[in-house]
Amino acid sequence: MGTTLDVVAIVEDDAAMRKSIERLLQLYGYATAAFASAEEFLLSAVVGSAVGLVLDIHLGGMSGIDLRRHLLAARSSIPVVFITADDNEAMRAEALAIGCIDYLQKPFEASRLIQAVEQSMQLMTTRRAL
Repeated sequence: MGTTLDVVAIVEDDAAMRKSIERLLQLYGYATAAFASAEEFLLSAVVGSAVGLVLDIHLGGMSGIDLRRHLLAARSSIPVVFITADDNEAMRAEALAIGCIDYLQKPFEASRLIQAVEQSMQLMTTRRAL
């Protein structure tokens, strides 16, 4: 379970889905910061401090894949959980190749998202200890 110091960022352009994910994570004790676009996320203070990122692949403007590449180029170590409603094998392969904790197709089970966020937390805890 998260702490109030551990902010999980959510980048999802569908307002209802964004709110659902936010409520679910808060129910499990995570502080959240939600954004409707990659650009909005990049302009926020959260970009350098979030301990996890739930990231939709298909966004208006910069895609989730492009955001992940941008973060990697900036040497960000934030763990990413990709979510998508439009799953295909090429996209899945690309998401896995650039690194993610999990790749979830909408609609996904709440427990699967929580498990992926928990993995993100464990990874960040390990990195902090080094």
